[in-house]
Amino acid sequence: MDRRIGVSTVGPLRGQEWHSAETASGGGSGATRADVGHAVLFAGAAALGGFLFGYDTAVINGAVGAIRDKYDIGASGTGLTVSLTLLGAALGAWIAGTLADRLGRIRVMQIAAVLFIIGAVGSAIPFSVYDLTFWRVVGGLAVGFASVIAPAYIAEISPAAIRGRLGSMYQLAIVLGIAVSQLVNYALQAAAGGDRNQIAGLEAWQWMLMLEAVPAVLYLIMTTTIPESPRFLVAQGKDDRARKIISDLEGGDHDAVTERMNEIRESLTEKQAKTTVRQLFSKRLGVSHLVWVGIALAALQQLVGINVIFYYSSTLWQAVGFGADRSLLISVVSALVNIVGTFVAIAVIDRVGRKPLLLVGSAGMAISLGTAAFCFHSATVTKNEIGESVATLTGANATIALIGANAFVFFFALSWGPVVWVLISEMFPNRVRAAAVGIATATNWVANFLVSWTFPALADWNLSYTYAGYAVMALLSLFVVLRFVKETRGSTLESVQ
Repeated sequence: MDRRIGVSTVGPLRGQEWHSAETASGGGSGATRADVGHAVLFAGAAALGGFLFGYDTAVINGAVGAIRDKYDIGASGTGLTVSLTLLGAALGAWIAGTLADRLGRIRVMQIAAVLFIIGAVGSAIPFSVYDLTFWRVVGGLAVGFASVIAPAYIAEISPAAIRGRLGSMYQLAIVLGIAVSQLVNYALQAAAGGDRNQIAGLEAWQWMLMLEAVPAVLYLIMTTTIPESPRFLVAQGKDDRARKIISDLEGGDHDAVTERMNEIRESLTEKQAKTTVRQLFSKRLGVSHLVWVGIALAALQQLVGINVIFYYSSTLWQAVGFGADRSLLISVVSALVNIVGTFVAIAVIDRVGRKPLLLVGSAGMAISLGTAAFCFHSATVTKNEIGESVATLTGANATIALIGANAFVFFFALSWGPVVWVLISEMFPNRVRAAAVGIATATNWVANFLVSWTFPALADWNLSYTYAGYAVMALLSLFVVLRFVKETRGSTLESVQ
C-alpha cells in the first residue's frame, strides 16, 4: 500500500482497501478517506473534451462525399479540406500548454468548448469550401486544446493506483465520440434518403456537422462543476484550495496531505517553474530525452494509419466493393470494435502495465496491416468517371481484408490508443508537463495531418503498398517501445521521473 495516497498501488480498487488505508493513516484522528467517486466524476467531465475530439475528427467521414460533390473538388482537394483541420489541432496543441500554465486547466477547457461550438455552427452553414475549411480549422484548434488539457488534467487529479484507468477514460471518450458521429451520420443519411437531401432546410451532411454543438455546450457547462488541478493551484500559491482537493481525491491525514503538497511543490520549483519550448530540449533541464520519447510515441500513434479507418472508411469500403449504405454500417462496426478494445485496455492497464500493452498492440497491428496489404495486392483496379483509381476486392480476400482492418482497430484500441495518452500525460515532471504534453500532442496532430492528407493520393496510387507502409510503422513502434519506454504503473506523478 502507498500510505501517502491511501490506495493499493496495483490491482483493482476494493472497499476494504479504502477502509484499511483510512485506518492506517489515522482513522478517526483527522484522517480523510480518498473519494474515488469524485476522481471518476472529475475525469469523466474532463474526458468530454475527448468525446468532442473523436466526434469532430470522425464526423467528416460521413460528410466528405457530399462536400466533394457540392464543391466539385477532387481527391487532393478533399484530402486538404479534411486534413487542414488537423493542422488547426496541431496549432491548438502547441499553444495549449502555455495557456494552461497561465490561465489554468479549467479555463483552457472552457475556451476549447466555445471554439467547438463556433466551429460546429460555422462549418454547417458555409458559403464556400474556403470558409468551410476555415471553420473546420477553428474546430481543429478546439480539438488541439482538448487533446492536451484533458489527459494532463486527468493525470493530475488521479490517485496513482487508478491513473491508468482514469487516463484511459479519455481514449474511451474519443472512441465513443467516433462511434456516435458514425451513428449520427448513418441515421441522418437514412432519414434524408441521402447526404445531399435536406432536413428542415439543411442538407444531411450539414446536420452531421451542426449537431456537434450539442455536446460542446454540455462540455462548457460541465467544466464549471469540476475543481482546478491541485498541481496548478500549488504552483499559483493557492495552498488551501489545493489541500482540500488532494485530501478529497487521495485521502490521508493532515500530515500525509502536507507531505504530498511538499512533494508537488518541490517538483514544481526544481530548477525552474516555467519552461520554454527551447529549454525543454536543452541539457540543463535534463528532460530532453523524455520529450523525444513522447514525440516518437505521439507520432507513431498516427503513422500506423489508424485514422484512415475513421476519416476515409466509407470511401475506402465503397472502393473495395461495398455499397454506400453498407460502407457506413461497416464504419459503425469499426467504431464499436474500437470501443470494445478500449474497455479491454481500461480493465488491464493498471494490472499488466503500459509497456506490455504497447508491445502486444504493436505486434497485432503489424500482422493485421500486413494481412490487409496482402489482400489489397490482389484487388482489381479500374478508373472511375473522374479518373480516380477504384480497387475492387471479391470473395475471400474482401472478407479477410475487412477482418484485418477491424483486427487492426482492435489491437490499436487496447494499446496505442489509450496507453500513449496515459504515458505522455504522466511521464514528464510537473514543472514541464503542460508544455511537454503540448509538444508531443502537436506532433501527434502533424502526423495525423500527413497521414490524412496523403492517404487519398497514396490509395489512388497503390492501396496495398499504402497499408504495407503502415505495417512498417507498426514494426518500428515495437522497436521504440522495447528500447525507450519505461514502465510507470502504480507510481505517483512526482516519483515517475
